[in-house]
Amino acid sequence: MSATLALAAALFFDDFNQADLAALRTGGWTLRSSAGHPGIPGARWDPARIELPGQGVLRLHAATDGTPAGSFQTQICRPQQFLWGSTSARVRFSDTPLSGPDGDGAVQAFFQVSPLRFDYDPLFSELDWEYLPNGGWGAPDTRLYGVAWQTVRLEPWESHNLSVEDKQSFGGRWVQLTVQATPQGSRWFVDEREIAFHAGRTVPRQAMGLAFSHWFSPGNLLPAGPIRHYAFDVDWVVHVAGEPLSPQQLRERVLGLRAQGVAAHDSLPPAPQPPTCDF
Repeated sequence: MSATLALAAALFFDDFNQADLAALRTGGWTLRSSAGHPGIPGARWDPARIELPGQGVLRLHAATDGTPAGSFQTQICRPQQFLWGSTSARVRFSDTPLSGPDGDGAVQAFFQVSPLRFDYDPLFSELDWEYLPNGGWGAPDTRLYGVAWQTVRLEPWESHNLSVEDKQSFGGRWVQLTVQATPQGSRWFVDEREIAFHAGRTVPRQAMGLAFSHWFSPGNLLPAGPIRHYAFDVDWVVHVAGEPLSPQQLRERVLGLRAQGVAAHDSLPPAPQPPTCDF
């Protein structure tokens, strides 16, 4: 694929070959440091725990000793530039911690979301992949969620969404996650396999930001004790506006960009305001 073809559509692409975190910020990413939903109340969102270990990989670390003061989580996000089209990322989840005992309710996520202005905001929009290696949220199963949201109230929690669960382990291997978003609904793919179509009230109502995050479900932690340290990796992410492309077509687009030496590109319409990484 020529560079002209690869860059023909309005698209966003990042291969995560930046030299350091400063280059990530210069390229338009926000590294979260602000408190707030989701995760352990009182835990810090620590941008210094986001890593670029080399070979085009973004690594999001998270750790907990079972207490808010002994926990950190990570998130990286883009502005509200994403709506209709196809969004895909190649990620590597982890089922077990790098160190410490296993069993905490870690959540490893790739998602698109708009701000929640108030409870039951009718314009709230979210398309969300969430991997639960140790289960949680009422079930012990290791599983991957694909969730399209209508709206939500955070406290006390009440959500309105459609979701699909893929109950298997994805830990330790690379997997491609893809969402095709159209005004008719969203199609969800794990590698080449379609797992859901969500429509109706879950169709997005406004442009969304794009984010990766690694956090802990506060009701699903081991007792306070030794530090448990987890990691979640991202190889690349791409969004092609206005086109319902298959996972294979998106992967070919990425290979075409790489072949032309394009490590990052953003030709999407600019967002009206800077990105925020919280609700």
